[in-house]
Amino acid sequence: MKILFAIQGTGNGHLSRARDVYPELCKYGEVDVLISGIQADVKVPFPVKYTYYGMSFIFGSHGGVDMLKTAKTLKLGRLIKDIKQLPVADYDLVINDFEPVSAWACRLKKIPCISLSHQSAVLAPEAPRSGPDIMGLLVLKYYAPVSASYGFHFKAYSKNVYTPVIRKQVRELMPADEGHYTVYLPAYDDATLIANLSQFKEVQWHVFSKHNKQPIVQDNVSVWPIENDAFLKSMASCTGLLCGAGFEGPAEAMHLGKKVMVIPMHAQYEQQCNAAAIQQLGVPVIKSLSKKYYATIREWISSGKPVAVNYPDITETIIKNLVYDHAPQYSSDVQKKLAAPGLTSV
Repeated sequence: MKILFAIQGTGNGHLSRARDVYPELCKYGEVDVLISGIQADVKVPFPVKYTYYGMSFIFGSHGGVDMLKTAKTLKLGRLIKDIKQLPVADYDLVINDFEPVSAWACRLKKIPCISLSHQSAVLAPEAPRSGPDIMGLLVLKYYAPVSASYGFHFKAYSKNVYTPVIRKQVRELMPADEGHYTVYLPAYDDATLIANLSQFKEVQWHVFSKHNKQPIVQDNVSVWPIENDAFLKSMASCTGLLCGAGFEGPAEAMHLGKKVMVIPMHAQYEQQCNAAAIQQLGVPVIKSLSKKYYATIREWISSGKPVAVNYPDITETIIKNLVYDHAPQYSSDVQKKLAAPGLTSV
């Protein structure tokens, strides 16, 4: 069986999760990987057949998406050309992690496209939502349209919505508490982060930045470029994680027993929904990194507690269910692999 695994390259969570999804897919056939987008900072440990410019949202410097820069980077003609030329008909199964080129190529050629993403879980009727945002909802639905969905969220809210994929690298870490706080807030520039975090002089901050390629140390704030192993080492040994309301980062930190505080990006509907969901679990949420929320941050530092979660390793079962549901017609060897009982979400 030939499988196309298409991954969104805006942000790092999609690629981080793919590290564990890819080898499971390889059990069922020949897997070609497609990555589109220009905002990722992590590399993948497997071959990539297709690399596309795609359609990326550009992070700003004061807590949100920079819509002007996003519009300027959009290359609509190139996107349409890539969609038309991608040979999705050559594949028996197309699996999509919120990736627009393959999704629209399948829509254009009337080929099934199966979502395996966090975004599809956010769209589940049972999942928590923030206030009404028609444009945000339209982006989630039509940025990468699919024919069937399997999703990941902070809780298994409904059928085909599963708890997070905690990658093997994280599961193998030995958590410790060395007293520092790890920070990943890509929508804020370094100057803003340093100006605000340095106000909490009792804390050592380890900041991982999209905006800087060289380390900076100023007072009690250390700023490093994003590098996977360095980030994991810092997170494994931190007291807490201060981050955006993404998905993989907070989930991994909670799995490691760390206390977490999130700041959702402005005008980013998915992050607003994530914030609503994680707040229900007991994680504190603030609207911005600013003086207005200093008292809340101080309270979190002094008395915040980790939120207990149970995120078992079920990636193998999820992939088995997906393949069984959408490609059951292949060789007897594959059928034997699929014969084990599937996992039911609750």
